[in-house]
Amino acid sequence: MCGGSGTRVWPESRESLPKQFIPLVGARSTFQLTIENLADDLFETPIVISNQDYRFLVFEQLKEIDRKARIVLEPVRRDSGAAVAVGAELAAQLGPDTIVAILAADHIVRDRAGFVDSCRQAALAAAEGYIVTLGIKPSEAATGYGYIKTGKAVIEAGTVLKAEAFVEKPDAATATRYVAESYLWNAGNFFFRADVMQDELRQHAPLILEAAINAVLKARKDYEFLLLDKEALAQAPKKSIDYAVMELTDKAAVVPADIGWSDVGTWAAVYELSERDTSGNSIRGDGIIMNASNVHIRSDEHHLTTVVGVDNVVVVTTQDAILVIDRAHGDKVKQLVDLMKTQNRREALEHKRSYRPWGYYQSIDQGERYQVKRIVVKPGARLSLQKHFHRAEHWIVVRGTAEVTRNNEIILVHENESIYLPIGTIHRMTNPGKIDLELIEVQTGSYLGEDDIVRIEDLYNRV
Repeated sequence: MCGGSGTRVWPESRESLPKQFIPLVGARSTFQLTIENLADDLFETPIVISNQDYRFLVFEQLKEIDRKARIVLEPVRRDSGAAVAVGAELAAQLGPDTIVAILAADHIVRDRAGFVDSCRQAALAAAEGYIVTLGIKPSEAATGYGYIKTGKAVIEAGTVLKAEAFVEKPDAATATRYVAESYLWNAGNFFFRADVMQDELRQHAPLILEAAINAVLKARKDYEFLLLDKEALAQAPKKSIDYAVMELTDKAAVVPADIGWSDVGTWAAVYELSERDTSGNSIRGDGIIMNASNVHIRSDEHHLTTVVGVDNVVVVTTQDAILVIDRAHGDKVKQLVDLMKTQNRREALEHKRSYRPWGYYQSIDQGERYQVKRIVVKPGARLSLQKHFHRAEHWIVVRGTAEVTRNNEIILVHENESIYLPIGTIHRMTNPGKIDLELIEVQTGSYLGEDDIVRIEDLYNRV
């Protein structure tokens, strides 16, 4: 499952580039790490269920690590209940007794061998008709996780226990009691036979199941993806699988799993997973810390970030936003993002850098009637054939060579050369080279919004 927005680790994670695609810990994104965890022969080729807006991020990140997956796109968000129902239906098409592992793309496990072993144990119980989750020993009385009360073993090996109670996100007092009574956290990974999950959905959440089946039945091929039917999927109630099934089923079981699991859900969790010096300080990017301890700095390549004399803080610097927060208040970031949304702040949702299937563009400067962007086009990539009603564009190539279509002309524009595209010009850019094409685009006109694009032809079906 790869479609969440990850607002609790803003400003790095935003809806336009959520946390599962960001290297929060190490050089790989959590999505890539999750895919790499499935290299064992226990697993078949994965099915990635993601939001339609992230289709090319998924595609490119799989390509970076040389892994294959079937990519299924949700045209509308309906929470994890619908995603699990879609996964169950796709698996049922292979066979009703197919064993399914539902994994979250934004979690980290540090013990890969232990993770695979836990999955193998869960699969054995799933084959017997149980819906199994991985249970993590709590490190604190957190209110952001589901809790599981364990019972007796459900299979002879004794490694899978009956889930006597499955409670989603209790209040602080209840969470404290659960920890004292040895409840486990629900890690959000589920294992089941396709027919068992469909039967439970049919009993407890029939509208979700019906919508998912119809969305798969009416799905269509889109480029390299399977696009679920929007109208059908929109009929699914927006509900998590925890509320829709797991709190209600009598088939729940749990594998206690000491696998170094984290949902990397807050900046405090990122700090705990990061390398630290003898003062407990951690720096990723360009940062300096003086006379302070237990500080976590994350700074992009354009900004020096410094902390002096302030302990236990996280400072995150991006091109258009800075977050300074006491690590103890990490759960307040989501509330901050919600506040910014009420103020219509662009920074709540979008980065200055916007990724596209052909590369990315990044806003450098803008004012009344002008905007300046940096554009990077991957080797062999091509933008759509398009025109604008309200703006002209001036392209200056700073690296590589651009093949530019301008009305009926095809022009090669080399490094240190430029080309002008008047309002209404039908145009397209291609990178015919073997290195990234980088250019500066200067837009001028009465309206400079991204919706002033009329696509005439497009490799990526965006016309």
